[in-house]
Amino acid sequence: MSNLEAAPEELTCTSAPNDRGRVLEPRSVPLGGPRAMSVRRTLPQRAQSLIGAWCFVDHYGPDDVSATDGMRVAGHPHTGLQTVSWLFRGEIEHRDTTGVHAYVRPGEVNLMTAGTGIAHSEFSTPDTSVLHGVQLWLALPEAARSTAPGFEHYAPPTVDVDGARMLVFLGSLAGQTSPVHTFTPLLGAEITLNAGQELRLDVDPTFEHGVLVDRGTVVTAGVTAEAGRLVHRPAGADTVALRAEADARVLLLGGEPLGEQIVMWWNFVGRSHDEIAEYRREWERERTSRTPGRFGSMPAEWEQTIPAPELPNVRLRPRG
Repeated sequence: MSNLEAAPEELTCTSAPNDRGRVLEPRSVPLGGPRAMSVRRTLPQRAQSLIGAWCFVDHYGPDDVSATDGMRVAGHPHTGLQTVSWLFRGEIEHRDTTGVHAYVRPGEVNLMTAGTGIAHSEFSTPDTSVLHGVQLWLALPEAARSTAPGFEHYAPPTVDVDGARMLVFLGSLAGQTSPVHTFTPLLGAEITLNAGQELRLDVDPTFEHGVLVDRGTVVTAGVTAEAGRLVHRPAGADTVALRAEADARVLLLGGEPLGEQIVMWWNFVGRSHDEIAEYRREWERERTSRTPGRFGSMPAEWEQTIPAPELPNVRLRPRG
């Protein structure tokens, strides 16, 4: 997914610890034109920029896209990150500049590694009437951010854990392990609970965690969160407890604190103003000339690509 803000903020992100059980409120971001869908963004924000290596959380739907444009995100670039696509309902068509053509379907994870550079497009399919899911980004650590671009797909089994329904799409939890490769220790799982149900999970105490509530109301880490909210909990706890006040579904995200600063601007993750500016120049040159370079060979099916926004009139610099 692309960040389609016309004037994206530059963010220097750190994984400094925060108060226990902090609730992060979403903000609405339009995904395209006036008839396009909006997403609820809970990460990054000034109160919290990273959870482990998770650096971007967009949550959307359920949206009736039968009478709208749905998701129509033309070719756009990424560097220095991995994208994690996860759907609850609907279907999205993916194409990228490594030649991959794939579909995102409910309960199946697609992980795209940008590394040195990649471009991709995402369109909801004609048969999709309701679209509901999340788009997540992972920042690559310094040691891995120059890796080659790539793509992985995995359909995790649905397992019952003390009456809760669970799918582990990244990392390990409750005896389930995903084979999908990440460059830092991470966790990603979908958990569905019935009203009144309580669940306690053993987790890695070196991880910080985030609980994104998709539906219902959930009590976790001593706070109550409704749909759309993300609860952050710093590293140190060896269990995560969830109690559903109503039928609920959450994503449990976790990871070791990244321990690095990153600069995020538009769809790029880098380490400096000059690096980001160069990524932008290269993307504009390649997309207008359609000449392969950092971002690969553009698919013949692409009729258009997304231009990069203008950089701010001041040098991008660390905040916070």
